[in-house]
Amino acid sequence: MLAFILLLIIIWIVLAIIGVVIHGLIWLTVVAAVLFLATLVFGGSRLRGGKPRR
Repeated sequence: MLAFILLLIIIWIVLAIIGVVIHGLIWLTVVAAVLFLATLVFGGSRLRGGKPRR
């Protein structure tokens, strides 16, 4: 599960950098921001909703 969240964060970082560097691809930065928010929500729900640790 942690590997999946890290993969989403890496994809977010790459898309954000490409979107900022290439000014014509501002929409790519928006997609990266949406993916980042989705990663936060998905990761947060998985970490809090899991089994209690001892």
